[in-house]
Amino acid sequence: MRVHPPRRRMPTVERDGVELYYEAAGSGETVAFVPDVGCGAWFWGWQHAALAGPYEVVVWNPRGTGESSKPRGELSMRTFANDLDAVLADHGASASHVVGCGLGAMVALEYARRKGRARKLVLVSGAASGDAYDPEPLFAPLGDERACRETLSHALSAGFRDAQSDVLDDVAAWRAAEDADRESFERQCAALDGWDAGPLYEIDNPALVVDGDADVLVESGAGEALAAGLPRAEREAFPDAGHFVHVERSRPVNDAILGFLGD
Repeated sequence: MRVHPPRRRMPTVERDGVELYYEAAGSGETVAFVPDVGCGAWFWGWQHAALAGPYEVVVWNPRGTGESSKPRGELSMRTFANDLDAVLADHGASASHVVGCGLGAMVALEYARRKGRARKLVLVSGAASGDAYDPEPLFAPLGDERACRETLSHALSAGFRDAQSDVLDDVAAWRAAEDADRESFERQCAALDGWDAGPLYEIDNPALVVDGDADVLVESGAGEALAAGLPRAEREAFPDAGHFVHVERSRPVNDAILGFLGD
């Protein structure tokens, strides 16, 4: 079954001369989603469908993706955390659970460390340092669906790709339409350079670490180490799943997220 992200007109907030597009749906406690390097709001379509209802879901297009403005100069993890804070403040959310994948998981950690408005964290395919993650294989030229589809060999396991060809077609089309061009992708990647979460014991938010054992983009053992270092973390590991584990194992991942947030 194909999952289609929402296509309604998104509100905007301006920060430092940059327009950021976001969308909110559902009601209840706010859950903010942060996508991976170069990816737009489509990235969380599988989770949006499951969580928008019991929770208020906020998705956004980081700088250089979707209709959001391109980055001006190099980006840092602090930039992303401040952008997320601006989106949530504009929406009127005083506190939020934060869900991130890859770079987005690191943004969630940065946000939790720097802002007092983070509640629970869901860290998908993340790591405690930027040098543990190499997102370069994810890049494809904007508008090139074939190239976008080819990058999925690095993000999704071979078993999933063989069984879910229609999903790959959908994702390739969304990536070609909404993801970052080369310049914006490289500027997002620059946020990983030299970034470190710092002493993990200082981040005492309840956290759920989700990772796939077949992730070829994040250093082996990074998820296990992240869960071990955070004082209030639990881990859900999915054998044979790739970097986009939230796509491959959307039902059990959604169940894990809902159970974790509802505790």
